[in-house]
Amino acid sequence: MADHVEHESVGDDLEAVTSAVLTASRLLVAISARSLASAEDKVTLPQFRMLLVVGQGATKLVALAERLSVNPSTALRMVDRLSTSGLISREVNPHNRRETVLRLTDEGRRIVDEVTARRRTEIAEILARMSPTQRRALIGAMKAFNKAGGEQPAQTSFPLGWPEAPSSS
Repeated sequence: MADHVEHESVGDDLEAVTSAVLTASRLLVAISARSLASAEDKVTLPQFRMLLVVGQGATKLVALAERLSVNPSTALRMVDRLSTSGLISREVNPHNRRETVLRLTDEGRRIVDEVTARRRTEIAEILARMSPTQRRALIGAMKAFNKAGGEQPAQTSFPLGWPEAPSSS
């Protein structure tokens, strides 16, 4: 009987945590939408996600599609739009002329930096309303949640734009 009670307690905790995370996800989606509002005439939320991935370093289309969990033809259409808008550049890979490498343009970096700064500001304002103890607990919980979900840590700042792709000399 004790095992049954312990299992119910874990089940109840799982439901409570799931509900709390769903609520937080609604808040984060709302923050994301507001932060993207000024760039809305240039990019959609899925296109912005693509810019974030490309901004982590030069990449190839197949790797980009895989990272975004879309098929390559969908990724190609998005890249075409972002390239036409001047936000992503395509360069022939000097080590394999059959491959095209994607990079953010200066304008793409500017949009990502501005939207990210707006998000960061709004999130910081919310966190400032929490106690230091609550914030410390949130750090541990979010690190564990992100790790379990396979999400890479966010960059802390981009004073000179996004880091350049590593050179292969």
